[in-house]
Amino acid sequence: MPSGAGRVAGVIGWPVGHSRSPRLHGYWLNQYSIDGAYVPLPVAPETAELAFQALPALGFVGANVTVPHKETAFRACATVSERARRIGAVNTLIVRDGALHGDNTDGFGFLENIYQKVPTWSPTDGPAVVLGAGGAARAVCAALLDAGAPVVHLLNRTVERAEAIAADLGGPIQCGSMDTTEAVLGEAGLLVNTTSLGMEGQPPLSVDLTPLASGALVTDLVYAPLETALLAEARARGNPVVDGLGMLLHQGRPGFEAWFGMMPEVTDALRRFVLDGSPA
Repeated sequence: MPSGAGRVAGVIGWPVGHSRSPRLHGYWLNQYSIDGAYVPLPVAPETAELAFQALPALGFVGANVTVPHKETAFRACATVSERARRIGAVNTLIVRDGALHGDNTDGFGFLENIYQKVPTWSPTDGPAVVLGAGGAARAVCAALLDAGAPVVHLLNRTVERAEAIAADLGGPIQCGSMDTTEAVLGEAGLLVNTTSLGMEGQPPLSVDLTPLASGALVTDLVYAPLETALLAEARARGNPVVDGLGMLLHQGRPGFEAWFGMMPEVTDALRRFVLDGSPA
Protein backbone atom coordinates (compact mmCIF):
# COMPACT_ATOMS: atom_id res chain seq x y z
CA MET A 1 0.00 0.00 0.00
CA PRO A 2 1.64 3.30 -1.04
CA SER A 3 2.12 6.00 1.55
CA GLY A 4 1.59 9.72 1.06
CA ALA A 5 5.28 9.96 0.19
CA GLY A 6 5.16 7.24 -2.46
CA ARG A 7 6.08 7.96 -6.06
CA VAL A 8 3.23 7.93 -8.57
CA ALA A 9 3.32 7.07 -12.29
CA GLY A 10 0.65 5.94 -14.71
CA VAL A 11 -0.39 5.21 -18.27
CA ILE A 12 -2.09 7.81 -20.47
CA GLY A 13 -4.29 6.72 -23.37
CA TRP A 14 -7.79 6.83 -24.86
CA PRO A 15 -9.20 4.40 -24.09
CA VAL A 16 -6.88 3.01 -21.45
CA GLY A 17 -8.98 0.36 -19.72
CA HIS A 18 -7.52 -2.40 -21.92
CA SER A 19 -3.91 -1.57 -20.96
CA ARG A 20 -1.96 -4.25 -19.12
CA SER A 21 0.57 -1.68 -17.89
CA PRO A 22 -1.11 -1.12 -14.46
CA ARG A 23 -1.01 -4.87 -13.85
CA LEU A 24 2.62 -5.02 -15.02
CA HIS A 25 3.94 -2.14 -12.93
CA GLY A 26 1.75 -3.03 -9.97
CA TYR A 27 3.35 -6.49 -9.95
CA TRP A 28 6.84 -5.00 -9.89
CA LEU A 29 5.96 -2.49 -7.17
CA ASN A 30 4.67 -5.33 -5.02
CA GLN A 31 7.53 -7.69 -5.85
CA TYR A 32 10.21 -5.17 -4.89
CA SER A 33 8.25 -3.69 -1.95
CA ILE A 34 8.47 -0.18 -3.41
CA ASP A 35 6.46 2.68 -1.93
CA GLY A 36 4.65 3.82 -5.05
CA ALA A 37 1.61 3.54 -7.27
CA TYR A 38 0.85 3.19 -10.97
CA VAL A 39 -2.58 4.28 -12.19
CA PRO A 40 -4.57 4.35 -15.46
CA LEU A 41 -5.16 7.86 -16.81
CA PRO A 42 -7.90 7.97 -19.48
CA VAL A 43 -7.31 11.21 -21.39
CA ALA A 44 -9.35 12.28 -24.41
CA PRO A 45 -7.38 13.58 -27.41
CA GLU A 46 -8.68 17.13 -27.05
CA THR A 47 -7.27 17.40 -23.50
CA ALA A 48 -4.03 15.46 -24.01
CA GLU A 49 -1.70 18.46 -24.18
CA LEU A 50 -3.13 19.90 -20.96
CA ALA A 51 -2.82 16.51 -19.25
CA PHE A 52 0.86 16.17 -20.16
CA GLN A 53 1.60 19.69 -18.90
CA ALA A 54 -0.13 18.87 -15.60
CA LEU A 55 1.95 15.79 -14.75
CA PRO A 56 4.84 17.62 -13.04
CA ALA A 57 2.46 19.92 -11.13
CA LEU A 58 0.49 16.90 -9.88
CA GLY A 59 3.64 15.28 -8.52
CA PHE A 60 3.90 12.43 -11.02
CA VAL A 61 7.37 11.00 -11.61
CA GLY A 62 6.35 10.02 -15.13
CA ALA A 63 3.98 8.00 -17.27
CA ASN A 64 3.68 5.57 -20.09
CA VAL A 65 1.87 6.79 -23.20
CA THR A 66 -0.28 4.62 -25.43
CA VAL A 67 -2.51 5.25 -28.45
CA PRO A 68 -3.45 7.77 -29.66
CA HIS A 69 -1.14 10.12 -27.75
CA LYS A 70 2.45 9.14 -28.60
CA GLU A 71 3.02 11.93 -31.12
CA THR A 72 1.32 14.51 -28.88
CA ALA A 73 3.55 13.40 -26.00
CA PHE A 74 6.60 13.93 -28.20
CA ARG A 75 5.60 17.54 -28.80
CA ALA A 76 4.89 18.13 -25.10
CA CYS A 77 8.40 17.21 -23.96
CA ALA A 78 11.13 19.68 -23.10
CA THR A 79 13.74 17.11 -24.13
CA VAL A 80 13.59 13.71 -25.84
CA SER A 81 16.03 10.83 -26.22
CA GLU A 82 17.75 10.24 -29.52
CA ARG A 83 15.77 7.05 -30.14
CA ALA A 84 12.49 8.88 -29.49
CA ARG A 85 13.60 11.61 -31.88
CA ARG A 86 14.32 9.07 -34.61
CA ILE A 87 10.96 7.38 -34.19
CA GLY A 88 9.04 10.64 -33.77
CA ALA A 89 6.96 9.34 -30.89
CA VAL A 90 7.20 8.98 -27.10
CA ASN A 91 5.89 6.07 -25.04
CA THR A 92 7.69 6.89 -21.77
CA LEU A 93 7.63 10.21 -19.93
CA ILE A 94 10.05 11.05 -17.12
CA VAL A 95 9.70 14.17 -14.98
CA ARG A 96 13.08 15.85 -14.49
CA ASP A 97 13.44 19.15 -12.64
CA GLY A 98 9.78 19.93 -13.20
CA ALA A 99 9.90 19.27 -16.96
CA LEU A 100 9.03 16.32 -19.19
CA HIS A 101 11.71 14.15 -20.81
CA GLY A 102 10.48 11.72 -23.46
CA ASP A 103 11.81 8.33 -24.44
CA ASN A 104 10.69 5.52 -26.72
CA THR A 105 11.38 2.06 -25.32
CA ASP A 106 9.49 -0.01 -27.90
CA GLY A 107 12.66 -0.94 -29.80
CA PHE A 108 14.41 -1.83 -26.55
CA GLY A 109 11.49 -4.05 -25.58
CA PHE A 110 11.46 -5.72 -28.99
CA LEU A 111 15.14 -6.66 -28.89
CA GLU A 112 15.25 -7.61 -25.20
CA ASN A 113 12.30 -9.96 -25.70
CA ILE A 114 14.17 -11.82 -28.42
CA TYR A 115 17.48 -11.86 -26.54
CA GLN A 116 15.77 -13.37 -23.51
CA LYS A 117 13.98 -16.09 -25.46
CA VAL A 118 16.68 -16.87 -28.07
CA PRO A 119 20.04 -15.81 -26.58
CA THR A 120 21.98 -17.09 -29.60
CA TRP A 121 20.18 -14.79 -32.03
CA SER A 122 21.95 -11.73 -33.39
CA PRO A 123 20.55 -8.89 -35.55
CA THR A 124 23.62 -9.37 -37.75
CA ASP A 125 22.60 -12.94 -38.64
CA GLY A 126 20.98 -11.82 -41.89
CA PRO A 127 18.41 -9.54 -43.46
CA ALA A 128 15.22 -8.86 -41.53
CA VAL A 129 11.75 -8.87 -43.07
CA VAL A 130 9.34 -6.55 -41.27
CA LEU A 131 5.63 -6.66 -42.14
CA GLY A 132 3.63 -3.47 -41.57
CA ALA A 133 4.43 0.24 -41.53
CA GLY A 134 2.81 1.64 -38.39
CA GLY A 135 4.42 3.05 -35.27
CA ALA A 136 5.57 -0.37 -34.06
CA ALA A 137 7.27 -1.08 -37.39
CA ARG A 138 9.09 2.24 -37.17
CA ALA A 139 10.44 1.38 -33.71
CA VAL A 140 11.40 -2.16 -34.77
CA CYS A 141 13.23 -0.96 -37.88
CA ALA A 142 15.15 1.67 -35.92
CA ALA A 143 16.18 -0.88 -33.30
CA LEU A 144 17.28 -3.43 -35.89
CA LEU A 145 19.34 -0.90 -37.83
CA ASP A 146 20.98 0.44 -34.68
CA ALA A 147 21.82 -3.13 -33.63
CA GLY A 148 23.57 -3.90 -36.93
CA ALA A 149 21.01 -5.58 -39.18
CA PRO A 150 22.59 -5.64 -42.67
CA VAL A 151 19.30 -4.77 -44.39
CA VAL A 152 15.63 -4.48 -43.45
CA HIS A 153 12.93 -5.40 -45.97
CA LEU A 154 9.98 -3.27 -44.92
CA LEU A 155 6.79 -4.54 -46.54
CA ASN A 156 3.36 -2.99 -46.34
CA ARG A 157 0.08 -3.06 -48.23
CA THR A 158 0.60 0.64 -48.95
CA VAL A 159 4.22 0.92 -50.08
CA GLU A 160 4.24 4.71 -49.67
CA ARG A 161 3.92 4.35 -45.89
CA ALA A 162 6.94 2.06 -45.81
CA GLU A 163 8.87 4.49 -47.98
CA ALA A 164 8.07 7.32 -45.55
CA ILE A 165 9.60 5.32 -42.68
CA ALA A 166 12.66 4.50 -44.78
CA ALA A 167 13.13 8.18 -45.64
CA ASP A 168 12.84 9.22 -42.00
CA LEU A 169 15.15 6.57 -40.57
CA GLY A 170 17.72 6.30 -43.35
CA GLY A 171 20.00 3.29 -43.61
CA PRO A 172 19.59 0.04 -45.55
CA ILE A 173 15.79 -0.25 -45.69
CA GLN A 174 14.30 -1.77 -48.83
CA CYS A 175 10.57 -1.21 -49.26
CA GLY A 176 7.99 -3.34 -51.02
CA SER A 177 4.41 -4.54 -50.91
CA MET A 178 3.16 -7.46 -48.80
CA ASP A 179 2.80 -9.40 -52.06
CA THR A 180 6.61 -9.62 -52.25
CA THR A 181 7.05 -11.29 -48.85
CA GLU A 182 7.84 -14.76 -50.15
CA ALA A 183 10.35 -13.32 -52.65
CA VAL A 184 12.58 -11.91 -49.87
CA LEU A 185 12.15 -14.65 -47.25
CA GLY A 186 14.83 -16.91 -48.73
CA GLU A 187 17.73 -14.83 -47.44
CA ALA A 188 16.07 -13.64 -44.22
CA GLY A 189 17.41 -14.30 -40.76
CA LEU A 190 14.37 -12.75 -39.09
CA LEU A 191 10.66 -12.33 -39.90
CA VAL A 192 8.64 -9.84 -37.84
CA ASN A 193 4.89 -9.24 -38.00
CA THR A 194 4.04 -5.76 -36.69
CA THR A 195 0.54 -5.67 -38.22
CA SER A 196 -2.70 -6.50 -36.39
CA LEU A 197 -3.33 -9.40 -38.79
CA GLY A 198 -3.71 -12.60 -36.80
CA MET A 199 -4.96 -10.78 -33.70
CA GLU A 200 -8.19 -11.95 -32.10
CA GLY A 201 -11.05 -10.43 -34.09
CA GLN A 202 -8.81 -9.55 -37.06
CA PRO A 203 -8.27 -11.33 -40.39
CA PRO A 204 -5.45 -13.90 -40.44
CA LEU A 205 -1.98 -13.15 -41.73
CA SER A 206 -1.33 -15.22 -44.84
CA VAL A 207 2.37 -15.86 -45.50
CA ASP A 208 3.94 -18.85 -47.24
CA LEU A 209 6.95 -19.72 -45.10
CA THR A 210 8.33 -22.30 -47.52
CA PRO A 211 11.29 -20.15 -48.69
CA LEU A 212 12.33 -19.30 -45.10
CA ALA A 213 15.48 -21.02 -43.79
CA SER A 214 14.82 -23.38 -40.88
CA GLY A 215 17.16 -21.41 -38.63
CA ALA A 216 15.49 -18.05 -39.26
CA LEU A 217 13.69 -16.56 -36.26
CA VAL A 218 10.00 -15.64 -36.47
CA THR A 219 8.37 -13.20 -34.07
CA ASP A 220 4.90 -11.67 -33.92
CA LEU A 221 4.09 -8.51 -31.96
CA VAL A 222 0.52 -9.76 -31.54
CA TYR A 223 0.03 -11.41 -28.12
CA ALA A 224 -3.71 -12.10 -28.22
CA PRO A 225 -3.63 -14.96 -29.01
CA LEU A 226 -0.22 -15.64 -27.49
CA GLU A 227 0.62 -18.10 -30.26
CA THR A 228 -0.66 -16.74 -33.55
CA ALA A 229 -1.15 -18.86 -36.64
CA LEU A 230 2.13 -17.45 -37.98
CA LEU A 231 4.06 -18.60 -34.91
CA ALA A 232 2.32 -21.98 -34.88
CA GLU A 233 3.25 -22.61 -38.51
CA ALA A 234 6.83 -21.48 -37.96
CA ARG A 235 7.19 -23.66 -34.86
CA ALA A 236 5.81 -26.67 -36.73
CA ARG A 237 8.48 -26.35 -39.41
CA GLY A 238 11.27 -26.00 -36.84
CA ASN A 239 11.92 -22.26 -36.78
CA PRO A 240 12.69 -20.58 -33.45
CA VAL A 241 9.72 -18.38 -32.50
CA VAL A 242 9.12 -15.54 -30.03
CA ASP A 243 5.67 -14.27 -29.04
CA GLY A 244 4.81 -10.59 -28.61
CA LEU A 245 4.00 -10.47 -24.89
CA GLY A 246 7.64 -10.09 -23.88
CA MET A 247 8.00 -6.88 -25.90
CA LEU A 248 5.21 -5.30 -23.83
CA LEU A 249 6.90 -6.43 -20.61
CA HIS A 250 10.44 -5.42 -21.51
CA GLN A 251 9.49 -2.00 -22.87
CA GLY A 252 8.21 -1.13 -19.41
CA ARG A 253 11.53 -1.78 -17.66
CA PRO A 254 13.44 1.47 -18.45
CA GLY A 255 10.52 3.61 -17.33
CA PHE A 256 10.10 1.69 -14.09
CA GLU A 257 13.80 2.13 -13.36
CA ALA A 258 13.63 5.87 -14.02
CA TRP A 259 10.54 6.33 -11.84
CA PHE A 260 11.15 3.90 -8.99
CA GLY A 261 14.92 3.38 -8.95
CA MET A 262 15.17 -0.31 -9.83
CA MET A 263 15.52 -2.16 -13.15
CA PRO A 264 12.93 -4.95 -12.87
CA GLU A 265 13.11 -8.46 -14.30
CA VAL A 266 10.79 -10.23 -16.71
CA THR A 267 10.01 -13.71 -15.41
CA ASP A 268 7.64 -16.54 -16.30
CA ALA A 269 5.60 -15.69 -13.18
CA LEU A 270 5.22 -12.12 -14.41
CA ARG A 271 4.10 -13.33 -17.84
CA ARG A 272 1.40 -15.51 -16.26
CA PHE A 273 0.22 -12.70 -13.99
CA VAL A 274 -0.01 -10.10 -16.76
CA LEU A 275 -1.83 -12.52 -19.06
CA ASP A 276 -4.46 -13.93 -16.71
CA GLY A 277 -3.87 -12.81 -13.15
CA SER A 278 -2.37 -16.12 -12.02
CA PRO A 279 -0.48 -15.73 -8.75
CA ALA A 280 3.30 -15.68 -8.81
